[in-house]
Amino acid sequence: MNDIAIRPARPSELAAVAELRWRWVREIYGTPDTALEEFVPRFVAWAGENASSHRCMVMVRGDAVIGMAWLAITQRVPHPRAFERMSGDVQCVYVVPGERDRGLGGELINAVLSRARDLGLERVTVHSSGRAVPAYSRHGFESSPRLLQFDVGRDRSA
Repeated sequence: MNDIAIRPARPSELAAVAELRWRWVREIYGTPDTALEEFVPRFVAWAGENASSHRCMVMVRGDAVIGMAWLAITQRVPHPRAFERMSGDVQCVYVVPGERDRGLGGELINAVLSRARDLGLERVTVHSSGRAVPAYSRHGFESSPRLLQFDVGRDRSA
């Protein structure tokens, strides 16, 4: 991994990050409805507007962005013992196909968790694909019987 660096994304790299996101969606779901040429500038604008709540880490080899991971940060309700509280959610961890299965995704996870510690977050969650659950488990993520989710878009009338 000597020729690979992981660090916070630079504004000049956000177009490459947008392309990774588009490629990821194409890889899983097929060609997206939004063309790459339309998606990239919209994504870059979104990233700029949400820079305080969504931190992007990139994995680069030379000038090429070959991976990304996002940390979404949420303020939590104050507590009498800790007024300033924040939690995080790992999102969009992706490594280009030619670089997979060498532990690089795990390096991105480590970088995001290090960033979370530096920011003083209380906890970090992830909604993972089945394929990635073992990787998150190896990095200390555990199932929690108290962390529940509700799918707002799911039709429960049937």
